[in-house]
Amino acid sequence: ETKTSVKGNNGVIIMRTVSTPSPALILPPCSPGVLNGSSTSSSTFGTETIAMVHTPPTSLTHPQRSLRQPRDQQGAPIDILPDHAFLQIFTHLPTNQLCRCARVCRRWYNLAWDPRLWRSIRLTGDVLHVDRALRVLTRRLCQDTPNVCLTLETVVVSSCRRLTDRGLYTVAQCCPELRRLEVAGCYNVSNEAVFEVVSRCPNLEHLDVSGCSKVTCISLTRDVSFKLSPLHGQQISIRYLDMTDCFALEDEGLHTIAAHCTQLTHLYLRRCVRLTDEGLRFLVIYCPSVRELSVSDCRFISDFGLREIAKLEGRLRYLSIAHCGRITDVGVRYIAKYCNRLRYLNARGCEGLTDHGVEHLAKNCLKLKSLDIGKCPLVSDAGLEQLALNSFNLKRLSLKSCESITGRGLQVVAANCFDLQLLNVQDCDVPLEALRFVKRHCKCCVIEHTNPAFF
Repeated sequence: ETKTSVKGNNGVIIMRTVSTPSPALILPPCSPGVLNGSSTSSSTFGTETIAMVHTPPTSLTHPQRSLRQPRDQQGAPIDILPDHAFLQIFTHLPTNQLCRCARVCRRWYNLAWDPRLWRSIRLTGDVLHVDRALRVLTRRLCQDTPNVCLTLETVVVSSCRRLTDRGLYTVAQCCPELRRLEVAGCYNVSNEAVFEVVSRCPNLEHLDVSGCSKVTCISLTRDVSFKLSPLHGQQISIRYLDMTDCFALEDEGLHTIAAHCTQLTHLYLRRCVRLTDEGLRFLVIYCPSVRELSVSDCRFISDFGLREIAKLEGRLRYLSIAHCGRITDVGVRYIAKYCNRLRYLNARGCEGLTDHGVEHLAKNCLKLKSLDIGKCPLVSDAGLEQLALNSFNLKRLSLKSCESITGRGLQVVAANCFDLQLLNVQDCDVPLEALRFVKRHCKCCVIEHTNPAFF
């Protein structure tokens, strides 16, 4: 609250108390002091500056112009823009810049805190005191609807390493309409904070906890061993879940996640190195609608796991099994037979894959658009010929470090796959003439190579 004095018509001075918010936002490192003509009080912690905005700026909302005033004393040309034009400009600003704009003048203050601009909060930075920033921002956004912010739908605080459970508690308590949460790389976040978010935000559909090594489970119960049955009625509405680099995730945790998040369509488990085929069995049982799945670098996944994944059948569009060394033609044959609507397959580093596996893919997955079989030493020109004769929709092909590939195989691909847009033949022993042949037949194709003589 601030007190202002106003002189009335009768000469009596009247004291008024004006209630104004006191939002604070931790900004990127900058020089303390005066910013855009607005005085700030600041304190520095190491390399970060905490800028406090105690009251709205006291300048006029619309600077009064007089025809008799000199041109240099008139308002800035930008002041003639209507409010809707300002709002359109402000929609393109990141959160910290929007808060800075609120300190320019009273008119900008009112526009910058328009609820329509605050459907999302996006903060980044290693030195950002993100817990406090979230607390202050949500408090300001809850001014018109006490204790709850009904407009905020997206919170992105990726790579904010100072984020803790306390920051997520703030989001969970104040943002019931949250639909998207990204906390990638915030390794201090734990299961307890994730539980608070999913239990208080029933509309949450997109969750990215990649790099959060302490997250091992996502459920609606504090007892992670308790599994909800499909008839329980309480299910998490998450459709997109990224748990890349959640190293501590095990089969039991994936079982609990699958049982609670039955509507999953996109699931990324890259480098969750403790997962086995048993975890994939639970996933397929509870989440039959999965369209995109990545288990790359999960070294314990084998052909038995691919047999389980194949039960997703025609619903599966995207699959990454890169560097899963236990996978062979047997598992790929399951995928090719049952998942015939597959569009993307990354089998890079699956050294057990041979020409036979590529042939099954080519003859069954006719809609395949992107294929990565790099570092598969047993794939040769024979496999490329089968691929070229069947996969006419192929647009992206990676053969990086395939030592058995020669120019003959590339020429067959170029002569049949006219829509090819990207070809990676880095570290492949292919002659210059073959690369020129590809360029001549696939004019829109970008060729990634290591041949210094080819331009």
